[in-house]
Amino acid sequence: MPGTRRIVDLSHPISDGTVTYPGLPAPSIRTHTTRESSGARFGTGVSFHIAKITMVANTGTYLDAPFHFHDDGPDVAELPLERLVDVPAVLVRALGRRAVEPDAFPEPERLAGHAVLVHTGHAVHWGSDRYFGPAPYLAAATVDLLVSAGVLLVGIDSLNIDNVDDPHRPAHHNLLGANIPIIEHLTALDQLPDDEPLRLTALPARVRGMGTFPVRAVALVG
Repeated sequence: MPGTRRIVDLSHPISDGTVTYPGLPAPSIRTHTTRESSGARFGTGVSFHIAKITMVANTGTYLDAPFHFHDDGPDVAELPLERLVDVPAVLVRALGRRAVEPDAFPEPERLAGHAVLVHTGHAVHWGSDRYFGPAPYLAAATVDLLVSAGVLLVGIDSLNIDNVDDPHRPAHHNLLGANIPIIEHLTALDQLPDDEPLRLTALPARVRGMGTFPVRAVALVG
């Protein structure tokens, strides 16, 4: 139907015991208040459930704020909403590439003022050991292109936006240094079309003093 818009969820669900990144602990999801205990307290046929979760901030699909790499940068609570809510987005297909080079991207004027979503296809390995193996990342020259183009946000459906073997971490250091947030571990980018307008919303909880936090990232298509 002309004018129809649809929403695509680009986030992995967070489940008890799911490891997002090797070496980081998996989340623990437990019950704090049971329906039985709350129902007994009320005695009116009304009950409720309260859960608790213990996790590191780099869990599931998460956003990196500048504070993650730069002590004087904004944390997730301080990020400007203009970079996170209803942002026009550009989808870049980079299937079959390990290092995603600048030639995969459109001209800089098409990137300016947009969120850039890099589809590598690596999300298909989520939940398996293969996900932790050699994973796609952005080449340093690509990072320079994105910073100079003035993008609002960069997301990728991979283990890390940087080459994990490179201790300089140019993508994290330079994108966050330019106040450009990063989203890692996106999924379902294969469900986004190449020929329709896209808008992205990705909001972390407004927690002070944290440089990373899970997000519910969604794309509005059409």
